[in-house]
Order: sequence, then structure tokens, then C-alpha cells
Amino acid sequence: MKYQADLETAKSNKAGNKKLVKKLKRIPERKLDDLFHEKHDEVFEEIDCLECANCCKTTSPIFRDIDIKRLSKRLRLKPAEFIDQYLRIDDDQDYVLQSSPCAFLMDDNKCSVYEDRPKACREYPHTDRKRMYQILPLTQRNTLVCPAVSRIFEELKVEMI
Repeated sequence: MKYQADLETAKSNKAGNKKLVKKLKRIPERKLDDLFHEKHDEVFEEIDCLECANCCKTTSPIFRDIDIKRLSKRLRLKPAEFIDQYLRIDDDQDYVLQSSPCAFLMDDNKCSVYEDRPKACREYPHTDRKRMYQILPLTQRNTLVCPAVSRIFEELKVEMI
């Protein structure tokens, strides 16, 4: 994978990323959002998700009722049939995919249901959202899945030293 080095960096810097999260928690909320949004924009000028798709290959989004209804309609299935065919309930009692990679991921790393994909997929990797302080632990975990998040963390570390 083209971005494997970013993921390896995240793996070897787990302790450093944990320290960074502690520092980030001390930053005022609005400034923290601005920091992440700026880095998000910079990093995604360089990274093409279609060259990676690691999120689709290794993790599952949470499927909300609205996602299930939308995808069921697209696939011409009843919601219960969609759930039986594609989803399971995880430890947090959320609907997630039965297996990885995502059943809707095509060989070219494109999504076959892109226009109707779940909200969690639309928002991933969540580094351009408001109230980043609420999801710092999730964002730290995402460094191990998404090369863009790993790069954002590495760039933030440089700035925060």
C-alpha cells in the first residue's frame, strides 16, 4: 500500500500520540478545531483515499437506522433483509458490517454505494468536524487505520514541540 509508511509511523509512535492527545486536550476547543481543520485540508491535498481505502478494508462504520433504510432502498431489499445479509450487532449494540473488507468496496477502491453510504463513511476520518475535543481518543485510534490521520498527528506533534 502506498501509504503504509504512515501507518507504520503511527504504530511505532503510539506512546507519542497518546502524549499528543493529552496536550491537545488543554487547547481551547475552537483553536483545537482550527488546528485540525487546517491540517486536514493540507493533508488531503496530498492523500488520495482511493489509493488507500484502508478504512474500508479493515474497519466498519456504524450503521444508523437512516443508513439502513437508505441502503435497503438502493439495493431493493427490506431493511430486515439488508441487516441479515450485511450487518451484525457489535459489543456497543451498534449495527456494523459482518466482515471486512466492506461488501461495497470494489476492486478499484471505489464504493459501489457511494451516494448512499452511511453517515460514518461520509464523515470519516472525522478530522474536519467541530468539537474535536470530544473525539480525540477515536482520532488517536484512527492513526492506526488512516494514513491521513497519522500525518495530521505527526504534523501537530512538530507544531506543539
